[in-house]
Amino acid sequence: MMLDYQSLLLALGVSAACLMVTLFGTWYSRRTDSFLFTLVIALGLTVSGIFLYSSYTVDAGPVIASFAYVFLMAGFSVIYAASVQFRTGEKPWRLAGLLSLATAIPGVPLIVGGIDGLGIILMNIATALLLAGTAWQYWLAREEAPVPLYGMVILYALSGLSFVLCAAVLMSREQWILGHAPDNWAENLNIGVCIAGMTGIGALSLALHQWRMAALHRREAMTDPLTGLMNRRALFEDYGSRVFTASTAVIVFDIDRFKSINDQHGHAAGDEVLKIFAADILADIRSSQAARLGGEEFAVLLDNVLPGRAERIANDIRRRFGVRDIKVGESILKCTVSAGVAVGTPQGQPFEIVLNRADAALYDAKRAGRDRVEVAGYLRSVEPTESRTSA
Repeated sequence: MMLDYQSLLLALGVSAACLMVTLFGTWYSRRTDSFLFTLVIALGLTVSGIFLYSSYTVDAGPVIASFAYVFLMAGFSVIYAASVQFRTGEKPWRLAGLLSLATAIPGVPLIVGGIDGLGIILMNIATALLLAGTAWQYWLAREEAPVPLYGMVILYALSGLSFVLCAAVLMSREQWILGHAPDNWAENLNIGVCIAGMTGIGALSLALHQWRMAALHRREAMTDPLTGLMNRRALFEDYGSRVFTASTAVIVFDIDRFKSINDQHGHAAGDEVLKIFAADILADIRSSQAARLGGEEFAVLLDNVLPGRAERIANDIRRRFGVRDIKVGESILKCTVSAGVAVGTPQGQPFEIVLNRADAALYDAKRAGRDRVEVAGYLRSVEPTESRTSA
């Protein structure tokens, strides 16, 4: 039976090692999801602990048992820290170190002192708590990728339960002192659950990584890389099918004489002006309501606005931007912006028509001298205006 148990341990160790190599290759190819690298470190520690524990089943002794205990506790602590890192983005190493110490310090003296059964009970309980905590962290993050995260929650919870059973059997038999590795049905069940869980968690971790990569690519496709605002494509995807009533409005901004800024000070200066203006927009508006249409043109979408509110917001942004001192090298730039505002009709108008009305009002603001806000009437032309890159 002991040889069979050792074979199961070796199978678990090999499975974990293969998963470690796979996750490392996945992380190394992109180096974006840092929680994968944390899992690689965790698996490295766990594999070391598994092989040391396997040796302990053949040559029982407090030294090997203590090292196995320390490596296993460190591995499971880092697994938990990786789940926290996945959910919060925080660096995992301080948490992992504290948990490793907190779980190793109580058990190692017991094993060295000959009360190895109690030490192994503590190890099983600590492991169960860490795996339950890991399941809880992924549960809290489940909205990001429900399918793989629900699967990971179940597998981590079942693995934790198998460790609880191992501790319960030893406690029910009052095996506080063993002198060798535990040998009972719960231990065999635990190894089987861990082998299956390791395989499933590995597959789901890879699926989760692909899910995140797809979401990242989608965000990149929908985001203006310079300002971080929505781009034109995202704007039309989110608002293109909406009907704008009298409580919804569109503001279109255009930075005045932007072409001359690029010509006189260079495109880097122009990029800095665009980023500063985007920041001014976000001082009043959520990022989900603002977009860079292209060049120096921006749009803001407003819901539930009272009469005159959209015009006041446009003027607030215009004035704030106009008083800024923008440092470019040794020069200080003073820039202005013009805006056009269009409010939906009581009967409702398609988004594109309201956008075109705001664009036409912006053109009126440019013709009237720039650095001003114009409001579109309901009956004005809705034909799209020409590009004003040099305006």
